[in-house]
Amino acid sequence: MSYLIEIVAGLIAVIFIFAPHEFAHALVAYKCGDPTAKMQGRMTLNPIKHLDPTGFIMCAVVGFGWAKPVPIYPSNFHHYRKGLFCTAIAGVVTNYIIAFIAYPLSLLVLNYLYIANYDFFYANQWLDVLVKILYYALLFIYAYGLGIVVFNLLPLYPLDGFRVVEAFTREVNPVRRFLRNYGMYILIVLVVESFLCDIIIRYTDLPYVSYFDILGWVGWFAQNILGFPISAFWNWIFGFPIPFI
Repeated sequence: MSYLIEIVAGLIAVIFIFAPHEFAHALVAYKCGDPTAKMQGRMTLNPIKHLDPTGFIMCAVVGFGWAKPVPIYPSNFHHYRKGLFCTAIAGVVTNYIIAFIAYPLSLLVLNYLYIANYDFFYANQWLDVLVKILYYALLFIYAYGLGIVVFNLLPLYPLDGFRVVEAFTREVNPVRRFLRNYGMYILIVLVVESFLCDIIIRYTDLPYVSYFDILGWVGWFAQNILGFPISAFWNWIFGFPIPFI
């Protein structure tokens, strides 16, 4: 049952991560002069317009997935570099803001709703399940959202980080051309490598393999470095222990 609860919560979390992320790209692109996403119906919070079915399920089940990329034509921007940069970071900035909101909500649900009324929820199984789904969904919105921020800022095509590189370099730049031509292959290698490391750790007695999980370190950075200001601030507000790295 706990596994099913986490799966359902993960699916809910993905909606609240991907839909605002893509909407932010579309909105900022429109504000910067490119109406393409709006014309194609992508300037909306409707998750159906943004979610890729395969990427949606994979993100909830294995922790890695994707949404439909928002169509953007930088040549339409009023100011090319400024428009490209702002559009590129719009999604991750939105995810960080949502993570900032989701974390305290998860604390409220866990400490002031569930734990404070544990006997009541223990006696009402379906309400217990619903509250657990709500808690895990908020927790995953926070955790997955931070992971999306760091992962998307990797300077590999077709991630947002590559768009940032594009905004500050010329097309003839050799580093930019390398990242454009081979970024997708590097990304696939990183995902496969991380997946294999996870399998080895889970089914063997070789925990040190985690040191070679590159995307695992990306996740660690997201939770412990990027997420530290959020958790420290809200734990201080609620009077809980401040987390340490």
